[in-house]
Amino acid sequence: MQGTLIQPDDTLTLWGILIVVASLSIYLEQRFRWASKISGAIIALLGAIILSNTNIIPTESNVYDAVWGVIVPLAIPLLLFHVNIKKIWQEGGKLLIIFFISSVGTVIGTIVSFFLLKDHIPHLEKIGAMMSGSYTGGGVNFAALSAKFETPGEMVSAAVVADNLMMAIYFVILMIIPTISFFRKGYPTPHIEKVERGIGNTDGKTLADGFWKRKDISLKDIAMSVGTAYLLVIISFKLAAFIGNVLPSGENTPFVLNVIHGLLGDKYLMLTTITFILLYLFPSYFERIHGSQEIGTFLIYIFFVVIGVPASIPLIVNNAPLLLVFVFIIVALNMIVSLTAAKLLKYNLEDVLIASNANIGGPTTAAAMAIAKGWKDLVGPILVVGTLGYIVGNYIGTLLGFWFASVM
Repeated sequence: MQGTLIQPDDTLTLWGILIVVASLSIYLEQRFRWASKISGAIIALLGAIILSNTNIIPTESNVYDAVWGVIVPLAIPLLLFHVNIKKIWQEGGKLLIIFFISSVGTVIGTIVSFFLLKDHIPHLEKIGAMMSGSYTGGGVNFAALSAKFETPGEMVSAAVVADNLMMAIYFVILMIIPTISFFRKGYPTPHIEKVERGIGNTDGKTLADGFWKRKDISLKDIAMSVGTAYLLVIISFKLAAFIGNVLPSGENTPFVLNVIHGLLGDKYLMLTTITFILLYLFPSYFERIHGSQEIGTFLIYIFFVVIGVPASIPLIVNNAPLLLVFVFIIVALNMIVSLTAAKLLKYNLEDVLIASNANIGGPTTAAAMAIAKGWKDLVGPILVVGTLGYIVGNYIGTLLGFWFASVM
């Protein structure tokens, strides 16, 4: 990091770069057809990869931590304020099934990848446990399992780099798949068609420009949107932390208590749940707020930039290229199993892509993808369903870790 043009502690400049790249991505997406087809999310992500791999910006900084810790939690309620509660339950069942099938893909991928590479990568039994947990529900499991199996620090660092690069590549692939005619013809695509029907493509507008039409918004709307979202974040996070401290958890705790702890102690699930309750109890209040979706989406684009920052290609090439192969096999089999199951079950393409994203990156990246694509009805459900991966992933990672250790 010392060799970068912008230093990690130059917070003003780093914040400026994140916001400018996000803003430029949105502008290009709405101004040019080629950019609209690629999507602003991918432009933002690739922009960050270029900046970090050319040593302009560092791969680690407190600024990026602040995006994860403040910007993402704030964006979630903002984007849920206008969600149709009835459709949440309609979409949730399908997503839950394909999410668990996608988790099976992760398990198969980890087992295959482990036995192919166990003689070539040191401590792979520990890394396999970490990655199987991480690719079932996101980075929360990665941290927990690396501590549980006491993985050496240098291997954890190498796995983080491989994971970040793989996640960036996979996110791009998932964003591109819905634009490929092979997949459009092979699967139902109701959410994509809804976006296209609702937008049209008149007067030379791009799809993104048509979706984000100019709307009336007042200073009061901005104040109520941001103020309400912040209040919900504070209440939810404090309540989840309190419950997490009170309820027991761990290896010697009964399974049911661990599940309850994982559900009630998870801050994102608590945030989503409380937001849903208030949406149900006070619908007229949230209907009167304008601009929350626009503000929340802009914040999510800042998040897209941060996703691409840690994807350091030189680090993975120099330190652990085989680890990239290891995680690639896991992700590839996750996708193959997910797409095959969706085809057999006649599930929507959008459902399987969002579920697979929730497996590999967690509920926040899956929700971000749904937002970027305009699949508004999937944002709420995947935040709820994806959070279950935090619980399932820990058990999957633990079981595989012990098994892998026994065959080494």
